[in-house]
Amino acid sequence: MPTSLVECIANFSDARRPEVIEAIIQAIRSVPSVSLLDRHSDLDHNRTVLTFVGPPERIGEAAYQAIARAAELIDLNHHTGEHPRIGASDVVPFVPITGVTMQECVEIANQVGKRVGEELQIPVYLYEEAAIRPDRKNLEDIRRGQYEGLKEEIGVNPERKPDYGPTRLGPAGATVIGARQPLIAFNVYLTTDDVSIANQIAKAIRNSSGGLRYVKGLGLLVEGRAQVSMNLTNFRRTPVARVVETIRREAARYGVAIHHSELVGLIPQEALVEAARWYLQLDQFEPEQILEQRLAQVLADEQGPDFLQALADGTPTPGGGSAAAYSGAAAAGLVGMVARLTIGKKKYAEVETRMQAVLEEAEQLRADLTEAVREDAAAFEAVMAAFRLPKDNTEQQAQRNVAVEQATLAAAQAPLQVARKALRVLELAEQVVRLGNLNAISDGATSAALAKAALTGSGYNVRINVIGLKDQSAAQDLLDQIAGLDQKAAGIELKVRGLLVERGGMPLA
Repeated sequence: MPTSLVECIANFSDARRPEVIEAIIQAIRSVPSVSLLDRHSDLDHNRTVLTFVGPPERIGEAAYQAIARAAELIDLNHHTGEHPRIGASDVVPFVPITGVTMQECVEIANQVGKRVGEELQIPVYLYEEAAIRPDRKNLEDIRRGQYEGLKEEIGVNPERKPDYGPTRLGPAGATVIGARQPLIAFNVYLTTDDVSIANQIAKAIRNSSGGLRYVKGLGLLVEGRAQVSMNLTNFRRTPVARVVETIRREAARYGVAIHHSELVGLIPQEALVEAARWYLQLDQFEPEQILEQRLAQVLADEQGPDFLQALADGTPTPGGGSAAAYSGAAAAGLVGMVARLTIGKKKYAEVETRMQAVLEEAEQLRADLTEAVREDAAAFEAVMAAFRLPKDNTEQQAQRNVAVEQATLAAAQAPLQVARKALRVLELAEQVVRLGNLNAISDGATSAALAKAALTGSGYNVRINVIGLKDQSAAQDLLDQIAGLDQKAAGIELKVRGLLVERGGMPLA
């Protein structure tokens, strides 16, 4: 996981066509090192919120690709929904998470905004911390009149001139891009269908009309119920529990109550802990009393230093077998990277289904090989434990010999499983080198090299362990299996080298 992370919570004006949202998600996933954290679609709002995270040098590219894909697939002239909107990609904020300053997020917002305006010809308005004009700091001020109102004014009213892009509105509308602190998108449903009550409550609680300082809200009719839709912009200054209780008291004035509430996207754990502390009146409560938090700390302590540092330490584990599995996991990760860089590209439309399947299998292999790093070390430690068993008498010696034989066999079988998975990664690497995005062919080739190294390293560990087996039949079977895997790998490796020359034009000796 990168040490510097930026979160993007992009809002798209569609929820009723899952295939459109899937296409936008694939655009996000096509960017290496960017991970989708959450997807929330509301059919009444006809709006989807996608939350993704990545390093600052990648997150802007992911946002741009998502905006570009949405512009191709969403036409605001045919869009209806309860939630206010001015664009296919309606609002795209960047939030600093770790190792990143707000100013860096402002710079990302400007870079993306400029590119969207120039390359996609979509008007862009900057808001919150990225706002160039003070009257555009608040999203609701920019979005006033929605798409239809902006379409009429953008070319004639100087106040509606965008910060980037043309002064005309196409089917994709405009996009609001900015940088802000984390917020909580939170909706409260009432026991009534009278939306005027929701409007009155929203007016009472939102900051702009004299309510709570860090609350933005409006009343809507959703799924046949009046809803108070909110953004809580600073949960530390205006806690969630305070907001809910204020709504409860206001609702009682109109003879209604809270039916249920709804979280849109993600929420910081701290906000939930504070709500629990308030409602349960746990005045002496400390976060360390949360079971999962204490377990996470224990696991972190057990894992100790990172893998590469542990590998370099003067201890028997982790050793060569774990390193081979680690190499295989890296190879699978690169296969996934090339597949993602291929999916969603018009030039490679014919192989998109194949690349989707490759990506799914590569991700599973990456998870399996990552777990194998630990399993190989555990298998070796089991052998050492067997050798430490007592051997003071004949019975103990016999028990010890059986335990050593069983542990040694398991220690040989663990790297054999890694070798099998590494061969499959190598086969997938050959596919992405043959069919995938040509711009990433060297990444596919690197994956093949790492997978071959994983197989070779695993083979060494199989061979060293079979020396200690007394069951020669089992030992020979293991040796035959690893030899067969080596033979298959050699053939695939030759194919990859040939493709690098033929398709990639690489000057290989």
